[in-house]
Amino acid sequence: MKPSLVRRLVSEFVGTALLTAVVFGSGAMGEKLSGGNAALALFVNSVATGAGLAGLILAFGSLSAHFNPAVTIAEVWNGALPRSELAGTFAAQVLGAIAGAVLTHVMFSHAVLTVSATERSGVALFVSEFIATFGLLAVVLGGSRTRPESVPFAVGGYITAVYWFTASTGFANPAMTVARMLTDTPAGVRPVDGAAFIVAQLLGGLAATALFRVLLRSDTVQRS
Repeated sequence: MKPSLVRRLVSEFVGTALLTAVVFGSGAMGEKLSGGNAALALFVNSVATGAGLAGLILAFGSLSAHFNPAVTIAEVWNGALPRSELAGTFAAQVLGAIAGAVLTHVMFSHAVLTVSATERSGVALFVSEFIATFGLLAVVLGGSRTRPESVPFAVGGYITAVYWFTASTGFANPAMTVARMLTDTPAGVRPVDGAAFIVAQLLGGLAATALFRVLLRSDTVQRS
């Protein structure tokens, strides 16, 4: 029996909050302990994020574990989630991401919320976010058809890789990008740049969803 909408929204809120805390907190801790070694700080941030994401998907997967508006849009487009739940799920994810940012700021003695001044602009970063989100949706959509039990680990592994092969370090999440606009941790991004990131992320997610609807069309027919 499918969990109630309230339980699923709470799952999205809490899961996104914890994921954001993992991303922001590991970034802050990596910077603090790396002694100025940027590669080491990024390594710490990427491994913690990938491991944390896999664990959170496993923990909340029986309820709802999108933690990302791009994934939610794909679920709605593919008929797995009613359109009427789209706005509520978005709100839970965005508010959860902001709550996660606040928790991280409290843990690391930063201002509770602040507008980020970190510049992340340019075509290279826009393309990076498109590719990062496209790949994430490819892993989610393709993996859920072949080996659904492995999706948490596949997603965690892919996000770990994204930190290293994209110029933007792969935000790939519109909800978390909103929270990144409100932090002075290494995860921050200026609102003007963050808005462009969100556009790229949504386009990348839509492109991957459209592609996999075509690639998996015959499977859909057979299942029906």
